[in-house]
Amino acid sequence: MAENIDQILVALRAVEDPSGGGDVVATGRVAAPRLEQGVVSLILDVTGLPIAMRNKLEQQISATLAAVAGVSDVRIAMTADKVGRTIIAVGSGKGGVGKSTVSANLAIALGRMGQKVGLVDADIYGPSQPNIMGNHDKPEAVDKKMIPLEAHGIRMLSIGQLVDPKRALAWRGPMAANALAQLIEADWGDTELIVVDLPPGSGDVQLTLLQRWKPAGAVIVSTPQDLALIDARRAIDLFTQMDVPILGLVENMAGYACPHCGKISDPFGRGGAETEAAEMGVPFLGRIPLTLSIREASDAGTPPAAGQGEEAGIFERIAAAVLDEVNRKRSTIIV
Repeated sequence: MAENIDQILVALRAVEDPSGGGDVVATGRVAAPRLEQGVVSLILDVTGLPIAMRNKLEQQISATLAAVAGVSDVRIAMTADKVGRTIIAVGSGKGGVGKSTVSANLAIALGRMGQKVGLVDADIYGPSQPNIMGNHDKPEAVDKKMIPLEAHGIRMLSIGQLVDPKRALAWRGPMAANALAQLIEADWGDTELIVVDLPPGSGDVQLTLLQRWKPAGAVIVSTPQDLALIDARRAIDLFTQMDVPILGLVENMAGYACPHCGKISDPFGRGGAETEAAEMGVPFLGRIPLTLSIREASDAGTPPAAGQGEEAGIFERIAAAVLDEVNRKRSTIIV
């Protein structure tokens, strides 16, 4: 009996943990292997593994053990702890302020800082993340859960990957809320942090997110002019009413450098968001200039944060400020 158990352990050590770190015995994935009358039973911890990966690992272990002499059957009980995920909502009071561009680059920058990041495009009626992230592929589903796609080192899902981009979505609130649930409750595997690109304003999608999946905090994006800041205040008020901390305010389209003479102009003003943040007592996360290169990169599906240079550095600094705020508030936030 002991000899057969030793053979089983040897066989299991040939199976690599898909999360890395060694074989499934060394990483603790497999526990309590037993052999009775030719039947091997064991517990397989699949915490943090996507459903497809769980099934593949189970099949691999079963096939490996079935080849051991004296084994007639393999019985595997899978167990998993719930993975705690931090949700960061990115909102704006109005459209056209670059919220989706900020969301995508923020998610990528966080991923490059070592975070396991997912990006949800919750702008149900105007999804733009497939274009910005350069991934229009349709996600597959396993056990009725969507499998996020990968782009620029992070996982992502968007309603834009599921519907015809040329068709308008005339969905009432409940349908939009159900669509959001499919995106948020997808098979995110070991993803620890999810950036949610919300629609502009304060409608059904925002309320559903805040009520069902309490974000750890919200990032508000605004341009510097007064009209945008008026709507940004409304967005901040919504999150505050729902007891969601404001992680900070980002000022987008602040300053334009002429490509011919290099002179800086401020078509939307400058400093309005920073001043507003100070007046409201919320952190100011950073300023993003109005540049042709950021627009072209977004249209091409190659966000600046995925590259190098000054523009990547801008988003890296904003991501670091966001992460600092999340960590600072984490002790008082239930997620």
